[in-house]
Amino acid sequence: MFESDRRYGPATLPRSRGALSAAVIEALRHPPHDLPADLGVDLDPADPITDEDLQLTLFLCYELHYRGWLGVDDSWEWQPTLLALRARCEQVFEAALRRLVGAPTVPAAGVAAGLAELVAADDGPALAATLQRRADRTQFREFVAHRSVYHLREADPHSWALPRLGGPAKAALVEIQTDEYGNGRLDRMHAELFRRTLDRLGLDTSYGAHIDVAPAVTLATNNLMSLFGLHRRLRGALLGHLAAFEMTSSLPNRRYGNGLRRLGFDEVATRFYDEHVEADAVHEQIAAHDLCGGLVRVEPALAPDVLFGAAAGLAVDRLFAAHLLDSWAAGHSSLRPPAPPALPPTVPLVASAAGMAPPALV
Repeated sequence: MFESDRRYGPATLPRSRGALSAAVIEALRHPPHDLPADLGVDLDPADPITDEDLQLTLFLCYELHYRGWLGVDDSWEWQPTLLALRARCEQVFEAALRRLVGAPTVPAAGVAAGLAELVAADDGPALAATLQRRADRTQFREFVAHRSVYHLREADPHSWALPRLGGPAKAALVEIQTDEYGNGRLDRMHAELFRRTLDRLGLDTSYGAHIDVAPAVTLATNNLMSLFGLHRRLRGALLGHLAAFEMTSSLPNRRYGNGLRRLGFDEVATRFYDEHVEADAVHEQIAAHDLCGGLVRVEPALAPDVLFGAAAGLAVDRLFAAHLLDSWAAGHSSLRPPAPPALPPTVPLVASAAGMAPPALV
């Protein structure tokens, strides 16, 4: 494989984070075969959403449905015993999400009003304001490394809903996704715009390059989308997640762009965020009224699922933001330790304001 191909995947298998992910990684290095029947049967982490081993195991399984893993046989995607393990992990993860947010109530005014209420009540940590006003270059680079896990495949998880929808909801989703994919132009695809931001910040632009340093809570923000997207029964939750994402995106992206400008970066670095200020302001209305409203008009029973997906997305993002801010307040990195020195060389980082030596971002 040519080095340039790494921009688009597949990613290299990450390092394990426990016995379960180690077993899966070792299995994936070989031709498809049955996993031990008791693998994961006693899975009971204290906090599934922040459990490193569980979240990496889910990410390993889910990525087989996206771009796969470098050197891993594609037939693993539908290997029955791996799917059974994934299902066990999903049960634990979904149960934790439902405990986290409870059962959102659909207001009499309808699902669009319910989404607006959830967004208005969201009082998450002020991550965007911190990045705009106070974050140093090291901290901003950390944030971008975290987000690269999603943004380098931006829109893909929500596209799983397309063949599962019909009528007005499908038309609305196509309208949103068309913008996300740059209307068919590579240079305008949001994933490609983000790749330029990574490059301007001196970070590896390869697909999946920062998985190893992304902690469990970062993987959870991605796994949540994959969980919803890969299960038809959760299609309402997937659309609710997208709606909440679009309804809470415009102002933070303005702040991210302004934060990069404050730090001296140019319009190439900020274009990804500047693009989302305008696009997401339009998508907000489409997502709430045409997408989710259109779905519920056809399938009224899915209204609670829509609000669950929105609430779960907002809640996990709050945990993500708190992790970054708490880490920085304590004077250390929000990322996991870097890869061993034997791996390819890394880009040096500027020291943080607290004087801590940040981890290398590969």
